[in-house]
Formats: sequence, structure tokens, C-alpha cells
Amino acid sequence: MNFQIIKRTLGWILLFEALFFLVPIITAIVYKEAALVSFLVAMSLCLAVGAMLLIKKPTNEFIYAKEGIVIVALSWIAMSIFGALPFWFNGVDFVDALFETVSGFTTTGSTIFPTEAYPSVEALPKSILIWRSFSHWVGGMGVLVLIMAFLPLSGARNMHIMRAESPGPTVDKLVPRVKTTAAVLYSIYFVMTIAQFVILLCGKMPAFDALNTAFATAGTGGFSVKADGIAGYSPFIQVVTIIFMLLFSINFNSYYLLLRKKPKEAFNTEVKAFLIIVLVAITAIAINIFVTSGKIYNYTLGESVRHSAFSVATVISTTGFAIENFDLWPVFSKTILVILMFIGACAGSTGGGIKVSRIVILVKGMLHELKLMLHPRQVKKISIDKRPVENETVRTVCFYLVAYILIFLASLLVISLDGFDLTTNFTAVSATINNVGPGLSVVGPTGTFQGFSNVSKLVFIFDMLVGRLEIFPMLLLLTPATWKKN
Repeated sequence: MNFQIIKRTLGWILLFEALFFLVPIITAIVYKEAALVSFLVAMSLCLAVGAMLLIKKPTNEFIYAKEGIVIVALSWIAMSIFGALPFWFNGVDFVDALFETVSGFTTTGSTIFPTEAYPSVEALPKSILIWRSFSHWVGGMGVLVLIMAFLPLSGARNMHIMRAESPGPTVDKLVPRVKTTAAVLYSIYFVMTIAQFVILLCGKMPAFDALNTAFATAGTGGFSVKADGIAGYSPFIQVVTIIFMLLFSINFNSYYLLLRKKPKEAFNTEVKAFLIIVLVAITAIAINIFVTSGKIYNYTLGESVRHSAFSVATVISTTGFAIENFDLWPVFSKTILVILMFIGACAGSTGGGIKVSRIVILVKGMLHELKLMLHPRQVKKISIDKRPVENETVRTVCFYLVAYILIFLASLLVISLDGFDLTTNFTAVSATINNVGPGLSVVGPTGTFQGFSNVSKLVFIFDMLVGRLEIFPMLLLLTPATWKKN
């Protein structure tokens, strides 16, 4: 284990996080908020610890697979701990502060607010609000991917970091150099964020609200500056948010391929499957809530389609915004939304969940096994987009699913000690491990996670990190063999 390069990379992470604090610091200065002091202190601590970790340059700067996995897992933990300090300094319990910060960086969007200290999210200082939303933006594409766009961390082998941090079963370089790949991804990410911000301004959304919404949508996180989420804004703003939630749910490689004028490669099997799932879910829910609305919802057909589209987009993208309390909808519609929680977005996007690519591989794998039963001597491999899927990829997907189910069941068992109903517990774990945000019942769109015990909140924190880092980095961090010398 190359501890020197791990320590050095953590140092760079903390220095970058210190720079991230400039966003809430500037906000606090503009709005003349007392919270400025807490961000300055947190920034100073990040700078001090980061500088200490960077004092000694490692003799070996190569990063192998094991170091890459450990770096990613430890970086997210360290970033979350330091990121929680401003909340803690402003009177929030540390476990709650850590929960909120991890929820931000992992782009989950589950929240413990309102609390007794802050009657509602709207009572929070604007610097705290911008920090919550900005943490979504930072975590969406991955802070280590951002750093690789600026610093050649480890020569030719820093692809191990990108593979460990990027969502999906496989990660490919867009261009020969990893540094250039990271720069391309973040350039697309930045331009799309700016585009949404400008369009929201054109829709007469206040600048501060538009910036927060753009940050939260880009990272598919869902923290809002309003207690009612996006419900209080115009239908135009809601439609714009729907479009961008779905755009940020698609693999960013597809956008690069479109820029390279390769539309056939951009609209691959995963993207097509994602769009089909979205359209089918929107249609089914829209019909269901329109037909059953009557005296309860009183939706017009247009409102049914808009509410359905928003809820489907916010859940499958794992953003977590809300314009309606879908916990009041028919069981059929709620069931579809829960299924979408597990499916999630595309690989290589900012969204969470199991990922559409894994679902496609699992379905194709199942059909392949059925064919093998009929024709045992068949040697044809599973293929996607006319390219064979390696056996290692299929095996990794299967192991991922097994680990996912075991962690899900263990989490469900632990939090059940708090005494909430099964719907609350099941969807709370679903919402955190899939980085969705809201669940149903107590943790529905109008609820929070405040009522859970600290033990349960720590379980949720672990689940959010597991979901964002695709399980294996967090599990390997806890495996003794990982820390043995080569």
C-alpha cells in the first residue's frame, strides 16, 4: 500500500475543499451573515490539515487499483467531515451535520431539516443554503475527477481513481489522457449548469434560487431553498427542471459523442432503455392519477402529465425535488416510483440507483442463460451495441447486486429498531442507498429524516456513501486485506 500517495491526494482534496468554501463565504459577505465566521474557520482548518499532508512528496507517485479505491473512499469521508463543520458551528448536532453534508456531496438530497434550531429550511442562512446546493454540484461529477482535470496526480495510472469514483459498471477514457477526459467531462457539466441557470433566470426565477436550483439539478441532488421544493414556482420553471433532471441522468459520454457528430453511438442501448422507461412510467402514472383524481387531487389532464413527468424525472434521476406530495397518490403510482428508485439513472451520469446499464446487462444475462438451457453448446457472448460484454463485467455486476441486497437488508434490520412503519423504513433505505432523497410515509416529500436515532442516521450515512461510490470502495475500505503491504 502506497500510503504516501494516499496522504498526498487527501491533502489536495482538502485544499480544493477549502476553495469550495469560497462560494458560501462570498454569499455570507454579500448578505452580511454571521455564518461567515463558521465558514472561515472551516476553510482555515482545511487549509492547515491539507498543507500538512502535502509537506512530504512521495517517492512513488503511481496509483494502483488498491490505492485508487482507498483514496476515493477516504477522500469522500474526509470531505464530508470537514464539510459538516459549518453546520456544526451553527448549532446543528454533529451527526445531523454529517448526515446533511454526506447527503449533499453524495447528491442524495435527504435532509434532517427542519429542526428545533431552524424551524424550516427557509430560515437557514443563505450561505448555508448555497453550501448545501453547491455540495451537490461538487459531488455530482466527483471531486477527484475535478482535481484530475487540473493536476496530474499519478502519471498514467490515475484511471484507477476515475473508475472507483465514477458511477456505472465500466468507465472508459474519452481521449487518451485521463486528465483531458476529466476536463472534457467537467466542461460539459459546467456548460449544462450555466445553461439551466440562464434559462431559469429567463423564467423570472430569483437569481439566488436559480443558482441553487441549477447546482442541485446538475448534481441530481434535490436540496431546495424553499420548504415546498419547486412547487411554488411557475409551470415553466418546473418543466425546465424536468428537462434538465433527465439530461443530467444521461451518460456524459453521449454528449461528447454528439459533439463529435456520432449520434448513433450517443443514443446507445442504455440511453434508449432509459428514455423508454421514462416515457412508459410517465404515461402510466399520468393516466392513473388522472383517472383516480376526482375529489382528492382534482388534476386536469395537463396537470396530471406535468406532475407525473416531474415525479418520474425527480425519482429516476435520483434528484429528489418535489412539486407534489406523491405519497398521497394511488398505490400503483407509488409502486412505479419505488421501482424507479432502484433502477436509477444511466452510468456515467450524476444520478444514483443501480443504473440502467446494469439492469440491461442483468436482463440480457438472464435471457442468455435461458438460451443456454435450450442450447448448452452455444458459445455466443452477451453483447450490447454490437460489442461483447466481457465475462468480468457480468461477474462484477452480479457481485454488485449481491452486495447491494445484503447491505440493503442489513440496513433495514438496524433502522427497524427505531419503531417506524415498514413503508418508512423500506423507502428510507431505498432513498439513501440509491441517492434519491425522499421516500414515502414519514420520509416522504414533505417529511425529513430528523426523527431517526443517531445510530440509524449513521447507517443512512454509510448507505449514501455506498450508493454514491458503487459499494466496493466502501466495502474494501473495511476489509483488513486492503491495508496489508504488497
